[in-house]
Amino acid sequence: MTFDPTIQFRPAEPADAAAIRDIVRAAYARWVPVIGREPLPMRADYDKAVREHQFDLAVEKDEIVGLIETMRHDDHIWIENVAVAPQAQGRGIGRLLLDSAEHKAVEAGCAELRLLTNGAFEANVLLYRKHGYTVDREEEFMNGMTVYMSKRLAG
Repeated sequence: MTFDPTIQFRPAEPADAAAIRDIVRAAYARWVPVIGREPLPMRADYDKAVREHQFDLAVEKDEIVGLIETMRHDDHIWIENVAVAPQAQGRGIGRLLLDSAEHKAVEAGCAELRLLTNGAFEANVLLYRKHGYTVDREEEFMNGMTVYMSKRLAG
């Protein structure tokens, strides 16, 4: 995949919390009819999350078009959330965000990325699989299935 030169990356600041919340709500809205409720990221407190977690933003023409929220652990990076604004989806921005997390994990000396997704979000599971993630386990959750995935990184 080629890099999109119109996309720049920057860390989030507290002032970005409202824009992050709006993008997450818009990006996840398509899943509400699939699972019959708002996915948990739609209900998160992003003022708090931006203070406590690492957010990397994909920005195009001074507009945030995507984000990845991560948390560093001793042996891995946890990907809490990946969201791309609906009007920017299908352009590979999600893959660029995953690539940026992978690069940061390697720089931090972490050998693994981990995440979870709803099993009903088939497009997301497929995206992660195409990006080298494998399913570690599945657990029932809120009348659905949570899929835990990970990707081992070259040392």
